[in-house]
Amino acid sequence: MDSHPPTRVWLYWTVLGVLAVGGYFLIPNDAWQGNVYYDAIGMASAAAMIIGVRIHRPTKPIMWYLFATGAALWSVGDMAFGFNRFVLEREMFPSFADGIYLPGYPVLAAALFVLIRGRTSRRDRAGLLDAGIISAGLALLTWTFIMHPTATDSTMSMLERLVLLAYPAGDVLLIAMVARLFTTPGARTTSYRLLIAGLLLTLGADIFYAYINTVSAYEGGFVDAGWLLSYVLWGACALHPSVRSLSETAPDRAIRLTFRRLGVLTATSLLAPAILVTQRLAQPERIDWVGASVGAIVLLVLVLLRIAGLVAQVQDQAAQLDALAHNDALTGVPNRRAWDLELARHLANARRSGDEVVVALLDLDHFKRFNDRHGHQAGDRLLKEAAAAWRAELRTGDLLARYGGEEFGVCFTGLSTGAAAGLLERVQATTPLGQTFSAGVAAWTGDEAPERLVARADEALYQAKRAGRQRVMVHDGQSVSMPPALPIGEVV
Repeated sequence: MDSHPPTRVWLYWTVLGVLAVGGYFLIPNDAWQGNVYYDAIGMASAAAMIIGVRIHRPTKPIMWYLFATGAALWSVGDMAFGFNRFVLEREMFPSFADGIYLPGYPVLAAALFVLIRGRTSRRDRAGLLDAGIISAGLALLTWTFIMHPTATDSTMSMLERLVLLAYPAGDVLLIAMVARLFTTPGARTTSYRLLIAGLLLTLGADIFYAYINTVSAYEGGFVDAGWLLSYVLWGACALHPSVRSLSETAPDRAIRLTFRRLGVLTATSLLAPAILVTQRLAQPERIDWVGASVGAIVLLVLVLLRIAGLVAQVQDQAAQLDALAHNDALTGVPNRRAWDLELARHLANARRSGDEVVVALLDLDHFKRFNDRHGHQAGDRLLKEAAAAWRAELRTGDLLARYGGEEFGVCFTGLSTGAAAGLLERVQATTPLGQTFSAGVAAWTGDEAPERLVARADEALYQAKRAGRQRVMVHDGQSVSMPPALPIGEVV
């Protein structure tokens, strides 16, 4: 026996719903039974959403209550339309049925807004712009082929035109919300796909219905299947177990411009010129230059903002990669690669300015023994804290870099070897965790290569370690010795 029967409710509902939609087309178009049958499916969908909330307890139940209200308003509006047609036997437009039906659009939009807010954890500027581009393009399409002919139809009264325009305007509102839902970073669960499919069927049926009415009178047919199947899919979405995670906040992640999304944005951006070409070929005397121009300007601004965002993102990532490539991940100071580049730059500048350049290599004493005694995490902590303490003691223009392992390099500009050695003695006192370092110092001769300069500092470091560690030694170009005494009055 199945211990979790609610998990299959959505499947039973979907199968019965599809069969019910097929049964609807067995009823004659002009029969009142068809109207009742149609409305029963809509009200059943609203009831299924409420039942889904009771069974699965989604994180944003208010979204489903709003969605059920919107579906119920549409169904009641259809009932009012049927009452006018089959009971009062009059075709009224506009009528009180429109007053019931039209509020369903903002109610459904509010439901989608709640869902979208629940799925995003931060301001998603890229997703907003992508949704704006898609919405603007489809809104332009709707205005050109559906709304504009109605707005300029002088055979209708102002009230008739306003009510007729309100329906595609409601569709444009839903298009904007669906586009935003499409660009949210939340999980693409079965419930998500069912919801999106139902919304697209509704919008497609609405647009086809509106377009058909601009050229002739709609007398029933496949468009009804779009509306009815959307009701079925909304109910299935609420009854599916994955509805629990539909409104869950997605983890923050970088927004990637995939080829699919890029294709959709590109096609949408080309709608304005495509519409102008279509109108020029079909009805050159009725080209809506104002609407197409406004739409093109809006799309251009949104695309430029999106491009600006992408450029800024690429620049930020390039800066981060540059920092990762030139900084040591553990200590945060420049790494060996940055040391080589910066030392060459310092020497080039000194060759032009004539400033003294002194290089020192520092090596933490008995670091391996410290690691073995206290563990590698303590060793990492020593490296981090030592780098921070030494950098705070050095001058602003001095370069401190991790040369490798527990060895660091320092480049001084404008100091003599004695002054540099004296500064290193003060740096020695700041070494954390009771540790010390040995150092070798060498002054640039003015014509030697950076590698030779560092090699002399390394030789001095080796002699400092041989002499007992915790001391600074200087290579004067010929031999290694203790640093010379500072002249009286020299300040480091």
